[in-house]
Amino acid sequence: MKKLAISAATLILLAGCATQETARPSAEKAKAIQNVVVIYAENRSFDHLYGLFPGANGISRATDVQKTQLDHDGTPLKELIIFGSDGKPAPRFPRLPNGPFRIDAPPVNLPPSVVVMSPTHLFYHNQAQINGGQNNMFAAISNTGGWSMGYYDGSQLKLWQWAKDYTLADNFFMAAFGGSYLNHQYLICACAPIHENAPSLMRARLDANGKLEKMPDSPSASVGAVKFYKGDTVTPDGYSVNTSQPPYQPSGVPPVDNRSAAYANPRGNPVPPQTATTIGDTLSAKGISWAWFGGGYRQALADGMQPADAPRKVIYHHGADSLNFQPHHQPFNYYKRFEPGTPDRERHLRDGEDFVQAIETGTLPAVSFYKPAGIFTQHPGYADIVTGDAHIHAVLEKLKASPQWKDMLIIVTYDENGGYWDHVPPPTGEGWSDRFGPGTRIPALLIGPQVKKGYIDSTPMDTTSILQFITRRFGLEPLAGVRPKMGDLTSALKD
Repeated sequence: MKKLAISAATLILLAGCATQETARPSAEKAKAIQNVVVIYAENRSFDHLYGLFPGANGISRATDVQKTQLDHDGTPLKELIIFGSDGKPAPRFPRLPNGPFRIDAPPVNLPPSVVVMSPTHLFYHNQAQINGGQNNMFAAISNTGGWSMGYYDGSQLKLWQWAKDYTLADNFFMAAFGGSYLNHQYLICACAPIHENAPSLMRARLDANGKLEKMPDSPSASVGAVKFYKGDTVTPDGYSVNTSQPPYQPSGVPPVDNRSAAYANPRGNPVPPQTATTIGDTLSAKGISWAWFGGGYRQALADGMQPADAPRKVIYHHGADSLNFQPHHQPFNYYKRFEPGTPDRERHLRDGEDFVQAIETGTLPAVSFYKPAGIFTQHPGYADIVTGDAHIHAVLEKLKASPQWKDMLIIVTYDENGGYWDHVPPPTGEGWSDRFGPGTRIPALLIGPQVKKGYIDSTPMDTTSILQFITRRFGLEPLAGVRPKMGDLTSALKD
């Protein structure tokens, strides 16, 4: 089993050999793959789910500096205090020692079948939490305080066994700082959307150091949740980095038949139609088949096409009977090439049921992206871990029984960390990082007949590594935002 622990101090030494290793055999290894399937779950860090995985770079390897959380003034917190929705200490939770703690063990004792709070996971917040690679500001820069330090014993989950049977990547990072919206964009284009005409209320208010400006009454992390001035959706120079709505339905912004309602919507103005080059564009240019399969897409489309004042039953609906479709998790719906009425939209934006049918009939395209409906994504706040774990396990079983299995590479990963702590510092430096990321480490499983069995892959990778693999495998035009020193997934393939 190959194990390679990456720290900030060793990245420079590893940069040259990692680049050579990924570049030399990648083309030959990739030839065996005819079908690439990406399954994109939600909002969990590596340590949060796989921190106890045998042989992996888990919580036991974290240093005291990385585990000990600091207050805003740089002093260690005396204890972890968990805040409720009001930003104040939640009486239902005990005070905890300063460091990572088990959520599913006493004294907290909440099993992974319980829907739990969703910590802050935003662009500028994530950078502050990472704190130059020390990862010791997660509790301070969070709406939930110490809750961000919680983790589970993931061995009780079905995906844990898939990780044991195939390859678990323990040095895989979310491509962009922050949340789901930007990381979905990075999955398809390795770029941040542009929103140059965003109103001032949507733009981040930064201090002299380029960090979010705190409000004067922002308290100590031992008293209450941090307070920033509102408006951090768009950078001062016009990049859309936090949750924003697509210009086309399904969208959290009502249809344009009631534009005043749309602009009064608390989710803000929709992002203008984007024109950047996506992996869909480069695949189509080479005649390679592909599709984005969204769970609940057809129902959400019907939901979104109602009059602006009609109640939504699927889009952002958290009821027990709802699929809870998240429009900002559907990145191609932001692009002019896929606007309503275009052949490309009809051909490439599909429903989750189409994905299952294609699996069973052996008609999956060469590249498939599958985004489960909200209730199956494992997103804290509206989904538990167990339900999504069972759903993704069932999908994997179907894929393994598919006629296309023998030539398939499956990547199961998460869009971002969901505000949960992880101890490994993201790679930095030219070729490894840029102003948008990478952010915190996340789980990534590589599965398929050509994948190494029982293997832990510590090659530095991020979400753009998926694009790098697809690009090299099918001989596509490279996307400018892909980080060239990151691995291209082939280190997990058999020689």
